[in-house]
Amino acid sequence: MNEYPLCPECGGPHIYFDGTTYVCPDCSSEFDVEALSSSTAAQVCKDSNGTPLADGDAVTVIKDLKVRGSSMVIKQGTKVKSIRLTDSPDEVEGKVDGSVMVLRAEFLKKG
Repeated sequence: MNEYPLCPECGGPHIYFDGTTYVCPDCSSEFDVEALSSSTAAQVCKDSNGTPLADGDAVTVIKDLKVRGSSMVIKQGTKVKSIRLTDSPDEVEGKVDGSVMVLRAEFLKKG
């Protein structure tokens, strides 16, 4: 079975290939996968100061963060070593107090 990408306009899964481009019947948009992949590759994960982040970087939390579904709080100044970038340019994954968590890059500072 072929795996087609989601529509970049509406996020709809009902995509079909018409021979030259992909078409979304939900919103009538047409797109090329090569152009779509180059535009998503251009998105870079940046910290609160606008510094680009990469896999393996060490970051510091810039404000107290409440952890959803828990009474835990990640304190300001907590160091997170060896982060991993996620599919979203706004989020990174890192180990905090022994637990792997997804953190918003806007609350992190590189270094």
